[in-house]
Amino acid sequence: MREGAARCEACPRGCELQRGAVGACRARANVDGSVAPVGYGRVTSIAVDPVEKKPLARWKPGHTVLSLGSYGCNLRCPWCQNHSISQVGADDVPWRELSPQDVADLAVRLHGEDPRMVGVAYTYNEPLVAWEFVRDCSQLVHDAGLANVLVSAGCVSAEVVRAVAPLVDAANIDLKAFREDTYRRIGGSLQTVQETIRLLADEPACHLEVTTLVVPGVNDTDDEMDQLSAWLASMDPDITLHVSRFFPNWRMRDRGPTPVRRVYELADVARAYLPHVYTGNC
Repeated sequence: MREGAARCEACPRGCELQRGAVGACRARANVDGSVAPVGYGRVTSIAVDPVEKKPLARWKPGHTVLSLGSYGCNLRCPWCQNHSISQVGADDVPWRELSPQDVADLAVRLHGEDPRMVGVAYTYNEPLVAWEFVRDCSQLVHDAGLANVLVSAGCVSAEVVRAVAPLVDAANIDLKAFREDTYRRIGGSLQTVQETIRLLADEPACHLEVTTLVVPGVNDTDDEMDQLSAWLASMDPDITLHVSRFFPNWRMRDRGPTPVRRVYELADVARAYLPHVYTGNC
């Protein structure tokens, strides 16, 4: 590497960044010769959501969480439904800065107003591109007696997962396909996501669910769903899988929505291995 350059180790991209350069995720940059999470605390989206919207089907049903999103993502899924924040940088979207203490204090206040509000969800964009903010918020949220929810594509280094996993009470990981070539096309790594799922499945205090969006022509074969669900069952036979319907979005408007019947058929394939399979967007 050139003098002053730094390599980001947060995800498989391993961006080599010259001084002042921003990584592919748009949320990490070389600041004075070291990689820093420049997206730290920059919140673009905030709402109180039902836990079922994350989606979480088997964790605290009927409750809500304070959901936070920032900007940036290390993947380039052409069907991204949150592309207005995930595929942009700091100069392209309004944001406001919140400290971890601000987040914890707001969560405590909302819980006091409605005890059904049980914690904070890190979601909307890819929260782990600024994983340090997730870690710092999560510690304070736990100290306040509330829960942490992680909604992520899971394409980050094992070191990042190990740093946040002990603080996560529930997670939904987006398993986008079960083919390495599909992940390569969107800038990711199936093997890396599998390792994230393994680590979270092994975390005793973390309730884990997985979502697969069924995209016509990308990941909609019986064989791929068979392999995907068999592998999930090998991690944890009690794991929850959401099989969701695709709708045209962003750079993938060249095909129609996934036929509802196909979603149901693939859910039935998964049920040969998993007892808790839900369909979504149908």
